Parts: sequence; C-alpha cells; structure tokens
Amino acid sequence: MRLERKRMLFYILGGIVIGFLLLTLLVSLFPNSLVDREFSEEIQEHQYPLLDVLMKAISWPGYTPQSVIMVIVTSGVFLGFKLKREALFILLTLFSGVISHSLKIIIDRPRPTDDVVRIIEIARHQSFPSGHVLFYVIFFGFMIILMNHLKTIPKAIRITVISICAFLIFTIPFSRIYLGAHWFTDVLGGFMLGILSLFALSYYYLKTASSTK
Repeated sequence: MRLERKRMLFYILGGIVIGFLLLTLLVSLFPNSLVDREFSEEIQEHQYPLLDVLMKAISWPGYTPQSVIMVIVTSGVFLGFKLKREALFILLTLFSGVISHSLKIIIDRPRPTDDVVRIIEIARHQSFPSGHVLFYVIFFGFMIILMNHLKTIPKAIRITVISICAFLIFTIPFSRIYLGAHWFTDVLGGFMLGILSLFALSYYYLKTASSTK
C-alpha cells in the first residue's frame, strides 16, 4: 500500500511538472489568449466598491514589505516558543520571491492592460507566474502543514490558523484576476509551482522532524 501511495504521488507531481511546463510554453507563444480574456471578463463582471476593498485586502499581505515582515514575525514567534526548526523552514518560504521573480524575467509576459481588463490595482514587474499565488500557497500552505503536525498547539488556535490560511490560498487567485493584475494562466501557473514548492519544503521538514524523534 505504501508503494502504491508513493507511485500515485509520483504521478501527481509529475503531472503537475509537465502541466506547468506546457502552461509556460503556452503563455510564451500566446501571451494574450482568448481563454484569459474570457476568464477575466467573467471574474470582473460583477463589481462593487465593497468587493474592491475585500479583494485588495486579500492581496495586501502578499506585497513587499508586508510579506517579508509577516514571514519574519511568524518565524520569530515560533523561535520564541523554542521551535527552531519550524522557524527556519518558515523563513525558507521567502525563496518563493526569488523563484517567481526569476521566472518572470525569463518568461517576460506583459501584465493585463486597461484596454482589455479593468485595472483596479496597478502591479509592477512581469505577469507569469503570479508571485502572490506562489507565495500564498507556499507560506500559508506550510502553516497548515505545521498546524496539522504540531499537536502541542491548542486545537482552537490550530483550527483558526488553518481556516484563515485556507481562505487566503483559495481566494488569492480570484483577487489577482479581479484586480486586473493577472491573467487566469498566471494564477494557475503560480498555484502549480506553489504546490510543487510546498511539497518539497514540507517533505524535508517532515523528514528532519521524524529523524530527531
């Protein structure tokens, strides 16, 4: 059974890798696809001032310096409770910025423009993959892993953290498209790359955690 699970996991991760590579090729060849435009139109079809505020609030933690401060403070909290390994791995989530920025430069896909979508929040740098989505999946996803693994933390706190993190992970893709900062394929690429990065980070964390028991 364990071998079957490993094989299934290998196929899933392999499929995500292949999917991300094909998606990268697609956005490189067709930077302004019909699918992206249609998806943005659907997301932006219903616009309300309150929804604008909500979507901006969801994206706010992903900008610099907020994201860096959040990671450092969170790492400091874990360090204060003598969870040194957890604090270190939390700091490693900052590498998501290096990953996304490097790929943005290489792929060099333009951001959506105001003649095609409604730009609510102007974003800098290139478009693919979405750095916000990548960061949220890695950082907030790893926080969910920690809350499931560290049973010494009170259950109420763990459930609250998991709920908030899950909410942000699954709403950030819609936030980025709604704000006119990204295309659908940008957030999809960020999500896929985030899953791969989160798996690698969580794998080594759980591996080192089990080896010290």
